[in-house]
Amino acid sequence: MDYAFLTGIVLVAGVVLALVAQWRDWRPPLVVAIAVGIAVRVLIMYTSAIDTWQPVDFMESFKPAGEAVLRGEDPALASEGGWHFLPTIPYVYGILLWLGIPWEYAGRLVTVVADIVLIPLVAKLAGGPKASLRALQYALNPLAVLIASVHGQVEPVALVFGVAAFVVARGPGDPDRPGMVTDVAARARKGLAAHGVRAAIPRVVGRGGLLHRALLPGPDDRAHLRRGALAGLLMGLALCAKSWPIWLIPGMLLLLPNLRSRVAALFTTGVVPLFFLVTLPVFAGTAFDQLPAVIDTIRHIRPIVGEWGWTPWFTGGDWSLEPGLASFGTNLIYASVLGVIFWWRRADPIDMTTAILLVFMVMTPRLGAQYLLWFMPFLVARPTRFAWPAILGACLWAGYGYLYMTQFDVNTWWLQHSYWSRASIVLLPILALAMPWGRRVATAPALAPSVPASAKVRSPA
Repeated sequence: MDYAFLTGIVLVAGVVLALVAQWRDWRPPLVVAIAVGIAVRVLIMYTSAIDTWQPVDFMESFKPAGEAVLRGEDPALASEGGWHFLPTIPYVYGILLWLGIPWEYAGRLVTVVADIVLIPLVAKLAGGPKASLRALQYALNPLAVLIASVHGQVEPVALVFGVAAFVVARGPGDPDRPGMVTDVAARARKGLAAHGVRAAIPRVVGRGGLLHRALLPGPDDRAHLRRGALAGLLMGLALCAKSWPIWLIPGMLLLLPNLRSRVAALFTTGVVPLFFLVTLPVFAGTAFDQLPAVIDTIRHIRPIVGEWGWTPWFTGGDWSLEPGLASFGTNLIYASVLGVIFWWRRADPIDMTTAILLVFMVMTPRLGAQYLLWFMPFLVARPTRFAWPAILGACLWAGYGYLYMTQFDVNTWWLQHSYWSRASIVLLPILALAMPWGRRVATAPALAPSVPASAKVRSPA
């Protein structure tokens, strides 16, 4: 990498500025944070585009997917498995290439624009008087700059829609929301305690029971349904970029005001990816008989481990196809996420989501450096006691890989990789400590139900 030194200086300066802003409690106007974020990302995008070193997957996986769209071919099949997601982002790649923009810029433009839009979204996610400070800190986040401007990985695209879904789902009002404290859940628990399981089940799921009444329209029903549908639409677009935003769905649903809006959100979340799948023959030139092969390509994940966490200690720090380790780690993720959802069920849904994403990083058997961006907008927006050790540790580990290891030939790179991957285990307890342990129960009261206009009493003239 030719511009590693310059990139490193910019990123370190950004970290120092972000820490000073925290120390001095700077709260600049949001436009200043956005301007700083644009300047940093555009500068690093330019130096990365003219660099002689380019990321392998950026050139050999993402670029063929965009070129396939230009030729009217399916991006998943034409890239020979290099692209194993829905074709949404390759459509954008294809448009930019059709406009004549060189790939080194076109491929990064998608992620840089998305990451810039994330800056005001982090402010909205944070809410409160320190919203602009959080926006500035995300604008200067080294990992975000590396992923968006150097690597051109599509995590910022998934995040921009995922975070936007959270902002829409939360809607107006107090930015602090309790978790699973709806009337249905609370009264169902009370009924189970008072009458026992057998007697309480009809009272919950029977005709006229709690579930039936929860599905009936209530005050402001149309507004709530619209909010749920829009949040689901945005989450569906996040899933069109990558499959991992599925971990964001529980938090989004808990931010919505009632069961009907959650049903609407789930429906639109599923409809969007389905739309991009069934329209492949129209927009991507995919033959109908090729659709099963496309689905298989999207579903297929090679069990490569040895990049991060506990698995490199089984592989000597090298990549390895280990189905046993991958399967064990995947089951560990599922069990841990279910435990987190239960443990943080009464927390602010954003805190619960942060905990889900962080426990994924601790338990996962396979991870690329770009995965560490998943939790950054949430942890920056609502920092915990150990947030900054986790942020700095993740940035330092990823920066070593991007800036230092790329200075060597292939053999030396692999030697460095064996130490680098095994060293990541040091970050696991730090990420675990950064989970919002002190915020498992939200202190904010549940939102009061709206009063229909017909029930309001007019004051006498």
